[in-house]
Amino acid sequence: MLAKLPRMVPPELLVGIASSDDAAVYRLRDDLAVVQTLDFFMPVVDDPRDYGRIAAANSISDVYAMGGRPILALAIVGLPLKKIAPEVMGEVLAGGAEICTEAGIPIAGGHSIDDEEMKFGLSVTGVVHPDRILRNDRGAAGDVLILTKPVGSGSLASAVKRGSISEADYAELVRVATFLNRIPSEVAVEAGLRCATDVTGFGVLGHTHEVAAGSNLGLDLWFDRVPLMAGAHASIAAGVVPGATGRNLAYYGPSAAWDDDLDPLAKLILADPQTSGGMVLAVPEAQVDAVVARLKERGALAAAPIGQLRPLDDGPRIRVRRSQG
Repeated sequence: MLAKLPRMVPPELLVGIASSDDAAVYRLRDDLAVVQTLDFFMPVVDDPRDYGRIAAANSISDVYAMGGRPILALAIVGLPLKKIAPEVMGEVLAGGAEICTEAGIPIAGGHSIDDEEMKFGLSVTGVVHPDRILRNDRGAAGDVLILTKPVGSGSLASAVKRGSISEADYAELVRVATFLNRIPSEVAVEAGLRCATDVTGFGVLGHTHEVAAGSNLGLDLWFDRVPLMAGAHASIAAGVVPGATGRNLAYYGPSAAWDDDLDPLAKLILADPQTSGGMVLAVPEAQVDAVVARLKERGALAAAPIGQLRPLDDGPRIRVRRSQG
């Protein structure tokens, strides 16, 4: 799809499409670069304010994933005027503004169209020091991957669409999906880390694969260390599996070898597409304990070592193990 884009890469463009990273980064001067991203999607929950909050947190996450500080947002709105009253989109925007306020940024404008389906998201601008960018292709052999949110939002969002989610599981989905990734981003920058990404539509399997492949390394994933949202395992076991899960497995699955003693649902869990998921930080072994402790002290939703980068050998890019060791 991107093959026909012109490959104009000015020297100021520090991060573009080449590495499939979370956002673009453009250097303005030696000590300042702009981070630019946009994201939008159709409703993943029924409540319009919750939808706005989730979409905003998801959009802002890409700035945090680059180690940046968001400074402003523009809203992207698609509203089917013949189906939905404008007041509903007002609630969506109010939810988005709530999250932007939490992130300390304004919604400074935007654009809306009459569309077939409701859509909402943000174009977010941030700033970062050029020497402190977090990239998804800067991992080193021996780095431990630390995940900062539990997974399972793909299945739980599908349960919302089916009307089969419990109140408790819905509350957990919203709690996790609206939690900003500011804490892990700040911890990563303070620790001097160089490699990170956030976990979104490609699931844990896809986004950790991007880190390994971009860094020209292999990866051992430890399935038992991957934190799950309450209710996610039962939801997936009940067959509530989004279509993107199969697409993720079809694309990334051939690069992985799976231990025989894994949970039978391991493939579906690791390929579950996340909405506003956590960050994955690549942490040198000597810093793991300190980074985990700092994440917990600051209130991150998870601080789970889920795998380790290794030199690439003749085997699969990813080995999924039941446990570490």
